[in-house]
Amino acid sequence: MAHEGWRPVVGGLGVAIVAAMIVPSLALGRLERTAQTKGERAVDIVAWPGYIERGGTDKNYDWVTDFEKRTGCKVNVKTANTSDEMVALMNEGGFDLVTASGDASLRLIAGGRVQELNTRLIPSYKNIDPRLQKAPWHFVNGKHFGVPYQWGYNVLAYNTNVFKSPPRSWDVVFKEMQLPDGKSNKGRVQAFNSPIYIADAALHLMYNKPDLGIKNPYELNEEQYKEALQLLREQRKLVGRYWHDATAQIEDFKNETVVASSSWGFQVNTLQGQGKPIASVVPQEGVTGWADTTMMHVTARHPTCAYLWLEHSLNPKLQGDLASWFGSVPVVPAACKGNKLLGEKGCETNGMNEFDKIWFWRTPSVSCGGNVCVPYYRWVTDYIAILGGR
Repeated sequence: MAHEGWRPVVGGLGVAIVAAMIVPSLALGRLERTAQTKGERAVDIVAWPGYIERGGTDKNYDWVTDFEKRTGCKVNVKTANTSDEMVALMNEGGFDLVTASGDASLRLIAGGRVQELNTRLIPSYKNIDPRLQKAPWHFVNGKHFGVPYQWGYNVLAYNTNVFKSPPRSWDVVFKEMQLPDGKSNKGRVQAFNSPIYIADAALHLMYNKPDLGIKNPYELNEEQYKEALQLLREQRKLVGRYWHDATAQIEDFKNETVVASSSWGFQVNTLQGQGKPIASVVPQEGVTGWADTTMMHVTARHPTCAYLWLEHSLNPKLQGDLASWFGSVPVVPAACKGNKLLGEKGCETNGMNEFDKIWFWRTPSVSCGGNVCVPYYRWVTDYIAILGGR
């Protein structure tokens, strides 16, 4: 007997949800018809640079045009250069989706800015790498709050005219030294302009100062945190620019105002594609990394188009093309085979086999593994102070 007050779910997205419980392909068909008949003509997305391409930069990279023609949902993109910027934009509202990294996703979930997703409306979810389907930065309390999109690591990019052989350690950006070209690194290195970069300092200390007892670069007690901040203050004397804009860093490498820095595969791939003397390496200390998740705003204005995009985002061709463009790894393993742009060894080159060696971004919290750790709000305050030379 139905519970008193129960009413059947009807119309629009509700019909598709009911259909999803029966036949996923039927649900997708209903979603597409709903998008075209219910006034949903767009999907507004906050995304990292280079994440959503429509062929404007290179006609070979376009995973938007076909989606728009098929669904009638126009894709509008707002580029964000940092996780903090993404959180701020989602707090303001007016967007349907965001491609959030782990240092933003948990904050968005805790702040109630994103909604639980119905994975039955995303038939391709089952094709995602099992290591990511219930990753702790988007799967919380048994609920799915996002769809994995891409992942990768923060490499050490360097100028091959300066370094004839790859630098072995992150020391090159943390400690003053003479580089192989006989000049100091002072003013010629960069660091990432985000509080989460404190974890990179902590990772350096994990390897070089094991007596500190750091086990996780995102879980730091007061003593460990103090040491990380001191390392960053020393680095401040060396940094020519704190980067957050990938395009600006590309120009800095081209102009040789920077010769070594933490970076993404996107910048390295772009520079190499332009014939610039740039390469990248994973130093002996290891690397931090990012696993980005597409999440839906709690008050998304275009939920139907948003669900259609979430399904589309897992298309193997899109996943492979994006990985080739950005220098990242697809979340759908099938994308690693048969993609002309990515190549047969593209996933391996971009780090597919390094997953277990990467410390993926996640928001630090005061409660960590039964201990008391320094929470993220202090990371924010203290990193801003370091940027200001304090």
